[in-house]
Amino acid sequence: MAKWTPKHEAPEPLEGPVVATITGGTILWFVLFLVQVPFYGWFADQDLGWWVWTCLAGAGLGLIGIWYVRKRDAAIKRHAAAGATGDPETRLDA
Repeated sequence: MAKWTPKHEAPEPLEGPVVATITGGTILWFVLFLVQVPFYGWFADQDLGWWVWTCLAGAGLGLIGIWYVRKRDAAIKRHAAAGATGDPETRLDA
């Protein structure tokens, strides 16, 4: 079956507004948590209390994600600036 697999080069990675995307997702998780909190009794009666805590966990993990992607974005910009100036101290491939 391997001989029928087409050979293509890997596409370039897509870069977009990563920080904005993660921030938007984090806000969405937190809003969902806030919307569900007043109805926690109903969720608990239906044995669905985990839905509320899943939203809170998503917001918490999103905060970690925001921190991570901001650091990543800053490192990419530093690397690009170092490549433009040719500074061997800050180059990643040195």
